[in-house]
Amino acid sequence: MKQAVLLTFCLCGLTACATGVTPMMDRTASPCGDKPNCVSTQENRDKFHLEPFVLKPQATLAQIEQVALQLPGAKSAQQQENYLRIECTSSVFRFVDDLELKMDGKQLLVRSESRVGYSDFGVNRKRAEQLRALLQEAGLIE
Repeated sequence: MKQAVLLTFCLCGLTACATGVTPMMDRTASPCGDKPNCVSTQENRDKFHLEPFVLKPQATLAQIEQVALQLPGAKSAQQQENYLRIECTSSVFRFVDDLELKMDGKQLLVRSESRVGYSDFGVNRKRAEQLRALLQEAGLIE
């Protein structure tokens, strides 16, 4: 009996540590928290603010996704009508960051945030600016 109870607790503990797919809501319009691990086009605070991404009329979400998937460690995680979430996994420690993109009229809302840790050492800003350069090169933003 003791072994069965002990086994049950061990199995519960192991499954609690398992990381599965994290369902996410669209947070493109949400402000970043206070940790320096997030950037957004919707932010007014300087250390979190990204300049707007102005879409060209012919840009589609499918084209934007293809460009975003060129970023290091990027894979598609979620897609809705005008929304896309890309998971970017770091090569060394395998940290996952969420890059969220939403077409909103002539703007592409961009939000990139680390899931864990306090500081991202500028990784999310660098990723967002790399995305900007790739989208400009592809002729999808101004």
